[in-house]
Amino acid sequence: MRITVFLIIGLLPLQGMSASPETFRQAKKAISLIYTSNPSSFYCNCPYKKINGKLRVDLNNCGYQVRKNARRAARIEWEHVVPAHHFGHTRQCWREKICTKKNGKKYKGRRCCTKTDPVFRKMASDLHNLVPAIGEVNGDRSNFKYGMIEGEKRAYGKCDIEIDFKSRIAEPSSEVQGDIARIYFYMNKTYEMPISKKQRKLFDAWHKRDPVSEWEKIRNSHIKDIQGSGNPFIE
Repeated sequence: MRITVFLIIGLLPLQGMSASPETFRQAKKAISLIYTSNPSSFYCNCPYKKINGKLRVDLNNCGYQVRKNARRAARIEWEHVVPAHHFGHTRQCWREKICTKKNGKKYKGRRCCTKTDPVFRKMASDLHNLVPAIGEVNGDRSNFKYGMIEGEKRAYGKCDIEIDFKSRIAEPSSEVQGDIARIYFYMNKTYEMPISKKQRKLFDAWHKRDPVSEWEKIRNSHIKDIQGSGNPFIE
């Protein structure tokens, strides 16, 4: 069982962050402030702190082993638990070339959605879907689905996450599986984002096996103060 130490900073709106973020950049600033009371990476439970304006991870403290990218492993990145690639595919701007560059060339995808689609921007900046992740893990997980991996060896030292690049599956620690499930359920309910029957069955099991933690409740309350809506699967 993960033991996380965090400071109870109260459940009042965070100073300067009473308005709901409208962009991903604003969302990263807001969620970063929320996590000042629990500066620990999501998948690996590694402590981090701000050094020269950047969030740096204390890898030695948590036994993290760099797999390949030491530079990225040293920093915290704000990861979409439900990847933008997943919820973006529900939007026309991601699937069809409806945007036009200055040279007249048509394009689609994330850049197009960010430019033209307010619903996509809201989904991309939703604080409930953002967690602090070690940059290397964030990059390796990419937009892979969550699942169970049989016999997969750990590649990140004591960090309990396995990633199968061939099958494009990531298996997180049992200590955050419930958190992940509840975030997916929230995104499904709020934005009608589809979840396959196989994934829902898995997430139902994770939700029951890993109940809501005290930190989830505190985090949810802060987000509700900022966005005006909480995650009903936590509340």
